[in-house]
Amino acid sequence: MEAKTPRIAVLYATAQGSTRDIAEFIGDALAARGAVIELSDIEHAAELSGFDAIILGSAVHDRALLPAMTSYVKTHRDELRQADVWLFSVGIGPALRGPIGRRIGRMVPKKVAALRDSIAPRDYHAFAGHYERAGVSLQARILYRLMGGGRYGDLRDWEAILAWVTGIARSLSLPKAKSTPIHP
Repeated sequence: MEAKTPRIAVLYATAQGSTRDIAEFIGDALAARGAVIELSDIEHAAELSGFDAIILGSAVHDRALLPAMTSYVKTHRDELRQADVWLFSVGIGPALRGPIGRRIGRMVPKKVAALRDSIAPRDYHAFAGHYERAGVSLQARILYRLMGGGRYGDLRDWEAILAWVTGIARSLSLPKAKSTPIHP
């Protein structure tokens, strides 16, 4: 008897593209293990019933997931609670360093935690995103430095993302990857 090829929805809400890049990388990594991936921004998500697993990802702004993701989760809460769901967020918290920054970076904002807990995902992980200095006020730059922000630019940790995906693949009993995805 041949094993069924798992169908996985990777749905994301992005503000500046960093979360989309991570979602694409996750999709590529799972596809390299034989899964059929449906990658979509949250506003164009397919019907959930045809999927064996769902991965949701959103940027964090103002200590909350983006409104489109929040609305989607609230609308589909019952379906998501019945499914195998993984959730990730993207923000600057995980990139913070120093004693204060690491403490802040480990904290899950209350609004994110409440939404996470409402669907009880199999796992939740926060990843650093892309943070540019241009267009950021002096006050915000000072606060970033005080909280332990060291540098600007691409702060994503692709090895940590791949490790998280490897855990998802193990949970779904996917075979070893045939190739390693390339990150942007």
